[in-house]
Amino acid sequence: MKPLVLTALVALLCALAAPAALADPSVTGYPSSIASTGDSITRAFNTCSFPFIDCPANSWSTGTSATVNSHYRRILAAHPSIYGHNYNDAKTGGKMVDLQTQVSTAASQGAAYVTVLMGANDVCTSSESTMTPVDTLRSQLRSALTTLTGGLPNTRVYIVSIPNVYHLWEILHTNFYAVLTWTFGSICQSLLANPTSTSSADTARRLRVRQRTIDDNSAIAGVCAQFIHCRYDGGAAFALQFTTSEVSTRDYFHPSVTGQAKAASVTWAAGFDFTDTVAPTTTASTAPDPAGGTDVTLSATDNVGVSGIEYRLGAATAWKRYTAPVTVPSGTTITFRAVDVNGNIEATQTLAA
Repeated sequence: MKPLVLTALVALLCALAAPAALADPSVTGYPSSIASTGDSITRAFNTCSFPFIDCPANSWSTGTSATVNSHYRRILAAHPSIYGHNYNDAKTGGKMVDLQTQVSTAASQGAAYVTVLMGANDVCTSSESTMTPVDTLRSQLRSALTTLTGGLPNTRVYIVSIPNVYHLWEILHTNFYAVLTWTFGSICQSLLANPTSTSSADTARRLRVRQRTIDDNSAIAGVCAQFIHCRYDGGAAFALQFTTSEVSTRDYFHPSVTGQAKAASVTWAAGFDFTDTVAPTTTASTAPDPAGGTDVTLSATDNVGVSGIEYRLGAATAWKRYTAPVTVPSGTTITFRAVDVNGNIEATQTLAA
């Protein structure tokens, strides 16, 4: 055999033997692990038989209590492989600034589903003047979600709105024991100070704190919308109307066991639908770029709705959100995938320019 022919044959065989780039598989259906982040509400504070301690078994998110029927238990009933993979990373007293540490812990646990209920302590402070500014809260959440989605690029993130503490005042401000507890316990004084006062100053202050909660929830929704793996509850937790029996009679502030059960039910209904197992599909079109390379335009469809498309160029490992046609340099590949509103992820597709 002539040397030139032999060289060509060897090159062909090597090319055939080289493994093709494998696509990352699609991710659909129920998650196999869950981590919760947040504050004392997610820690189910004051719901154990012993008072004034955390009681994570009763948590609306990751708890094991049959009475509460948390997100974890609802997933477990349909997807047994999640058993034992429930992590409560929330901290009593936590503020939005603390979320960064909590999501880092969730990332180290490899959680496939992360719930976030944070911000109540940014509104419920010692006075109106010490509430966290909206822009600060927004920035802190964005930083935390960047950390979380960077460490866990396939994870579903579910953000629950800040509950309406003003409603708590509405239903309990005529209760002698609640008023006594709020006053001497210095609970949420930004809103609950002078709870029986009808003065114009106190009335206006309470309404300002309520409006701050609304503004914070708007900021939270806006940040979540920037991350295609994130889903906001649409204000479901804020709209939740607790009754007096669903509030602890120890501090007249935290949800009771029945309150935790109600929170689990309401937030579950407003969250991801894990029964949806259909991944979205992306279509790519290409055109030569006048300056060189190839312009790639992406669009996606899904049975329930597309949250967004993300891509990466060449050997890059970090995903970027697709917002406009991408110019791919000659000799470079683009890898892309879509995510739907239920967190289902398309298997990756690759194009070479």
